[in-house]
Amino acid sequence: MTGPADDAPRPPRPAMFLTPFVQVDGIAFTIGRSELEARLGAPRARGRNDVGLDEWDYGDRVFRFQDGGRLEEVTRPAAVVHLDGIAVPFGSLAAFVAGQDADAFERAGYVVSPRFGIAFVPSAPPWVTALARHAIDAWRALRVH
Repeated sequence: MTGPADDAPRPPRPAMFLTPFVQVDGIAFTIGRSELEARLGAPRARGRNDVGLDEWDYGDRVFRFQDGGRLEEVTRPAAVVHLDGIAVPFGSLAAFVAGQDADAFERAGYVVSPRFGIAFVPSAPPWVTALARHAIDAWRALRVH
């Protein structure tokens, strides 16, 4: 056998703890690259994405920085998102955002919540992207071809 049996118990997917626009999982959006590397070590991979952000891939999460070093996004799997003390399962996240954020919008298949500072694809669990406040305008301006 090459992997766990279909009926084998699977570890629970981790939760994301987010204070919108301030911190995600205890890491502040004000953190710099060198401080992040000192805290987490070297990323498994570094690259550049299609919208011009530097990506630092740690396997369980990806940090994206602007050229000047400002943290823009943090993406990670999250079965539950804790937003200022409210626990929202991923499967309920789209309905929660629709009911709580009148300014929410869609871009490239993502639901984007300016109120909660998140972006996610409802049909592609469990990945959630936490956004810095300045990233919301970039998501609004995103043009899909």
